[in-house]
Amino acid sequence: MHGYHYVYVLQSERDPARHYTGLSDDLRDRLRRHNAGECAHTSKFRPWRLRVAIAFHDRERAAAFEQYLKTHSGRVFASRHF
Repeated sequence: MHGYHYVYVLQSERDPARHYTGLSDDLRDRLRRHNAGECAHTSKFRPWRLRVAIAFHDRERAAAFEQYLKTHSGRVFASRHF
């Protein structure tokens, strides 16, 4: 859907304990790039599957939520709710 900003959590199929949290305006293309090895932080744990994606109209709120999920309390929140 156009006009949205997505905060997403990926899970490695190779190592299910590995997760990656990111932000994108084009979720489908971003997942493709992660699985193609185009992203240095995720290339060695591919393939990835989408665990959760949350759409925001406001990019600033999306970025703030992404940053929260990358904190210790945000990781605990994600593990309990996603």
